[in-house]
Amino acid sequence: MNSFGKLYEMTLFEILERIDKIILLLVNHDSSHQYLDTLMLYLRNPLTWIPFYVFMACFFYKRAGHRFRIFILCSLVTIALTDSISTLLKNAFERLRPCYDYEIGPLVRHLTDCGGLYSFPSSHAANHFGLATFWFWSVLQLTGKKWKFLWIWAMIICYAQMYVGKHFPSDIIAGALLGFVIGSLVIKALSFFEMRIDKIRQVSFNVN
Repeated sequence: MNSFGKLYEMTLFEILERIDKIILLLVNHDSSHQYLDTLMLYLRNPLTWIPFYVFMACFFYKRAGHRFRIFILCSLVTIALTDSISTLLKNAFERLRPCYDYEIGPLVRHLTDCGGLYSFPSSHAANHFGLATFWFWSVLQLTGKKWKFLWIWAMIICYAQMYVGKHFPSDIIAGALLGFVIGSLVIKALSFFEMRIDKIRQVSFNVN
């Protein structure tokens, strides 16, 4: 049977899975370069972004005033939620990482250790898109400005995860969506509680 016949017999899920693996190999294998190898390992290293985290902390300290601690706490809550939920989903879906995949594992360039057995969704993508989302809406509330580079920052780290062979594209997409949802929920929850507190203060002020 020719390749078109085999493709016709495949289910939609199987077709998407095949596309997923092809894209991973295009990023990880066919787009490889010795300089990119070093750069991508550098970009996915959490220590690389310490100056950026310090910058964000300084920004919130300067702009948020007495709300500074709240923004820092919500950032930590966002990370805790994205990391824990993505880990639970990994254990639920049990999708093997590229390096453990029997079909393309031997073809994938492993620039770093394989890590845990399962990969869907990506915790890296969830964590960084969660922070990017919370910070984006927070900055918009404080300044009225849209810091679109926050999305670029998260996407660069996600791309690096594929490049080094840690995740399939679908892992990244699912993790990014999870992070976006959680980051949005955290900022909405913060806005809700702040509105409630303001109303309570207004009632107390009027009573006095």
